[in-house]
Amino acid sequence: MELVVRKFDLLKELQLFQGIVERKNTIPILANVLIDAKGEVVRLAATDLEVGLRAECKASIARAGALTLPAKKLFEIVKELPDTDIRIEEEKHGTVKVAADRFEGRLQTLPREDFPTLAEMASGDGISVNRGLLREMVMKTQFAITGEDTRYFLNGALFVVQPGRMTLVATDGHRLAIVGAPREGAEKAEEVRTILPKKTLSELARLLVEGEDEVRFARDESHIFFRIDGRLLVSRTIEGQFPAYERVIPKNNDKRVEFERDRFQAAIRRVALLANERSRAVKFSIEPGRVEVASQAAELGEAREQIAVEYNGPAMEISFNAQYVLEFLGAVDSDVVAVEFKDDVSQTMMHPVGTTAYEYQYVVMPMRV
Repeated sequence: MELVVRKFDLLKELQLFQGIVERKNTIPILANVLIDAKGEVVRLAATDLEVGLRAECKASIARAGALTLPAKKLFEIVKELPDTDIRIEEEKHGTVKVAADRFEGRLQTLPREDFPTLAEMASGDGISVNRGLLREMVMKTQFAITGEDTRYFLNGALFVVQPGRMTLVATDGHRLAIVGAPREGAEKAEEVRTILPKKTLSELARLLVEGEDEVRFARDESHIFFRIDGRLLVSRTIEGQFPAYERVIPKNNDKRVEFERDRFQAAIRRVALLANERSRAVKFSIEPGRVEVASQAAELGEAREQIAVEYNGPAMEISFNAQYVLEFLGAVDSDVVAVEFKDDVSQTMMHPVGTTAYEYQYVVMPMRV
């Protein structure tokens, strides 16, 4: 195989593979990217057997062929090369030359035959999904997924696609993030429900950063597919019954406080600096006209800060994990957020205030301190 490719084009694609390849994997080939050169296109692929990605870029190909190279090391080399054309040439004895300008390096290759076969998405298959809304949904839910729960179905987010609506739900058992948005088009009459693994969502977020084109989503018996800008993200599904999240959403929270998001976020960040490092607990003392945010740790000290609010209800105290609240505040875009609660032991609802293209609800359990 021999080809010439622009540094910018190759680097852009290689960067997307870095979260997928596993440097410490016990299967050496999984640390490599498959490079398949044919016609005027070089196709790239990588997988960890759970999540895989296909991408491509234009190239001038003198000799077609396929080989594998260490994904991270190739990325590091290409990143440091000058902005010019890069020549990749297969040599004898299992080496591949990478050259640009006055630089010349050689990498060891592994047999192309050892590279796993990635599942394919059927041509023309899939459901059209609004890219901007999907991006917002992923960013507003992925932090609420646990990556260590023995209940494996919680190590992902539930994705529900209906003819007129799509919903993404994530929970770790202590808090729940749910985003729903209207969906135009109805190629499929039936509802599609699938659990997207945490790593799949992370890679999906990377792919959705740039561009405006629609996304195609599909699934078969064991795989999920997202086609984005000519790239294909492939993931194994998580089998299992996702919790009945609708039951967790509180319906009778009769007390409500609205906060300026930036002011609220800054206060919690400051007070949390002296919170117990294990529990991360902060206490909200709510009274008419004000909320005091406080923390205390025997080995550190204590902190408190008052925030002026419009509130005329009964006084009460309620505690939360500061990190849970800060992650929600970091995900919302609105200037004002609402906190709705019933008492100090029931689920509390948080959501942005204002008009958005989506409905965002965040439910968090109070802490007993």
